Amino acid sequence: MSIWYNLLQVEIDLKKLTRNYLFFKKRALNPIPVIKADAYGHGLVPVALSFARAGAKAFAVGSVEEAVVLRLAPFEGEIISLLGPVFPRDYELILEEQIIPFVYNFEQLLRLQELAAREKKQVALALKYDTGMARLGFKPEDSEKILEIIRASQWLKPIYLASHLASADVLESSFVREQKNIFEGVAEFWQKQGFYLQKTLANSAGILAYPELHYEVQRPGIGLYGSNPFYGTRLESLGEGLESGMSVKAPILHLHTLKKGQSVSYGQTFVAPRDLTVAVVGVGYADNYSRRLSNRGWVCIKDKRCPVLGRVCMQMIVVDISNVPGVEPGEWAYLLGGPGRNKILPEELAKWWQTITYEVFCLLGQNPRTYV
Repeated sequence: MSIWYNLLQVEIDLKKLTRNYLFFKKRALNPIPVIKADAYGHGLVPVALSFARAGAKAFAVGSVEEAVVLRLAPFEGEIISLLGPVFPRDYELILEEQIIPFVYNFEQLLRLQELAAREKKQVALALKYDTGMARLGFKPEDSEKILEIIRASQWLKPIYLASHLASADVLESSFVREQKNIFEGVAEFWQKQGFYLQKTLANSAGILAYPELHYEVQRPGIGLYGSNPFYGTRLESLGEGLESGMSVKAPILHLHTLKKGQSVSYGQTFVAPRDLTVAVVGVGYADNYSRRLSNRGWVCIKDKRCPVLGRVCMQMIVVDISNVPGVEPGEWAYLLGGPGRNKILPEELAKWWQTITYEVFCLLGQNPRTYV
């Protein structure tokens, strides 16, 4: 959470998030919750401790710094750092706090070996391979050299074999099969060398749509926060039951009449086609409510949808409340979620925003949060 100066309020329902975790636990044998990026904007420590109470024994975070924060929560189980060691201090923290890093290049591997040998401490590793994402990871042809380094050291202990799916949420993607074949080829190499590594490849979409990719460990991410990776597709039913645990609201500051022919906000991009009753709401792009929602977004007031009129300003928007009787300044406009039947879904907000639910959660979640 980094935005402290605004009027926006983010409410996180930990019970809903926990139900989402249990949803995946019923569908996969060993799901390790991904809580990177401050639990996708939901709060690293509160979310982790809630999942731990529901039975989670391990977590995957982003940076080593996040791993240390979780260790100090305190959490005594396995903590995997998906970004692995980046800064010099990260290597020391991995040993001190018993963090399991994703290792995806030889510099990391050799530096960990050197430090572990000097400290005479064994370090557990997750070997990360690039099977098609083209971001981080060893290539399959690197395996012989990795093996040589590991066999020469008594301090490096690989326990996970990992990769990441690029298009698990794309229907009938042949690329998923290509990645599967590459990944299983790498796994076969290590098994032949006597290393029985726990394989982890499936994300939320992979868990739901590709049971053959579950292997020993699964890494649900976005689904934990209530976003269905197959929303709006013929596979939507696979994610039925997931619940968004984040709601976002801002106060109504002022009401007035916008006369027919009168424009509102910067640039005169909206002109009233008739007399309208409008509300000024205390939220804007300074609160990570995107300017792309100008003339596109909707809010929910008294369980009725109200369109955003004109451009989103730094700390204000204007919405049409002509069809919502009895609105008063100080009442809430819901930007995400809401208490009624017409609540704003994260997938809807992402569509208006022209982005994905991941970004919606991560950005709005930087505002002040309360937990229920």
